[in-house]
Amino acid sequence: MNSETHSRQLRQWLRSPSGIALVALVVRLVAIAFLYRSLLEPIEDHFPFGWETGRVARSIASGHGFGSPFNGDTGPTAVLPPVYPYLLGGIFRLFGIYTQASALAILTLQAVFSSLTCVTIFFIAQRSFGARTARCAAWVWAFFPYAVYIPSHDVWETSLTALLLSLLFLLALQMEQPPGVYRWLAFGLLWGLTALTNPAMLTILPVLGGWVVFRLRRRATRWAGGAAAAALVLLLSVAPWFARNYRTFGRFVLFRDNFGLELYVGNSLEMDEPWHAWKHPAHSPSEMQEMERLGEIAYLAEKRRQAIAFISTHPAVFAWLTARRVVYVWTGIWNLSPGYLLADPGEALNIPFYTLISVLALLGLRYAFRNDRPMAALYAVALAAGPLPYYVTHVEISYRHPFDPFVVILMAYVAVEFSFRRAPSPAAH
Repeated sequence: MNSETHSRQLRQWLRSPSGIALVALVVRLVAIAFLYRSLLEPIEDHFPFGWETGRVARSIASGHGFGSPFNGDTGPTAVLPPVYPYLLGGIFRLFGIYTQASALAILTLQAVFSSLTCVTIFFIAQRSFGARTARCAAWVWAFFPYAVYIPSHDVWETSLTALLLSLLFLLALQMEQPPGVYRWLAFGLLWGLTALTNPAMLTILPVLGGWVVFRLRRRATRWAGGAAAAALVLLLSVAPWFARNYRTFGRFVLFRDNFGLELYVGNSLEMDEPWHAWKHPAHSPSEMQEMERLGEIAYLAEKRRQAIAFISTHPAVFAWLTARRVVYVWTGIWNLSPGYLLADPGEALNIPFYTLISVLALLGLRYAFRNDRPMAALYAVALAAGPLPYYVTHVEISYRHPFDPFVVILMAYVAVEFSFRRAPSPAAH
């Protein structure tokens, strides 16, 4: 086999989703080598190593069960859904709690999740906009700064959620053709796993489910039985967690019980920051003492009452903060004062880059609406609905990351469309 054949095979492999994913994994492993040590700093007894997830994982690995999400021993919790804390707890048992080996193991696993998302992005883009966009989008994700930095630095479920959500999106597209019962069951099971990883993603369930039903109805294909089976599997997959919460707390807690707390810390007359650490028990000793005194359920119910009271008495402030959160999700802009930006230079760097990404994605939507209106509508509604829980609570840059695969696909689409339109026609030669 000559060198030309080897070169051709290499080019073909690098155009394949598996080849791109392997390159993406290498990029992330290199990033981990530079970033993982920040997790080993004993700040707040290693609290930045996974934050609440790390604390619950420590409790699990120590034999105390699913509990104590903050800095005190507060017993059983439903502040987090179960998937990622149990995954991290298993790694802690194998490699030690807050150790270098555990840091490398979990970051490597997150790098795998992020790299596999190249594959789902490839096939989503291929079905949506064609092979050129598929290759471009997968390569963009391989080097996308947030897709490299987040799994290589932050211990959280973000990269797994992005992978699961992209799998659901791909499965919904594949179900445009009459799906068999097993595909419906897989749809329900995958939604159950996603809900138990990050229940905020359930805002997209009606979007994807509605898309499947819409496409099947247009083909006069039966869908009610399959949809009912998917819903049943979804309910059965989350029921054990609901039962655990009822048995533990004596009341129904669906996925997690901290929505009122997140509403409370994100809404205030002090609007310089997106959220307020001094109102959160993870960072406030006085709030932590109150939680230990009242217990988790009573404490979180009180925070929910306080949040609702604030919104009721300051509706205009809440509306203004919600609008600012929408802007932040798509531009990174919260506070443009020099003092705020100098205190966190990363914020200043995020603003132009995040804004550019969003502008390119909007241009991609524009092209998509010209060429395939139903497909464009699916992307538009999914991106609009996805961050809804964060618009009313509080936001961070990483919160948009589960939707970034679709943003990247739209960016790639506009790049391919632009290059195709700029290319000289054969008649010009």
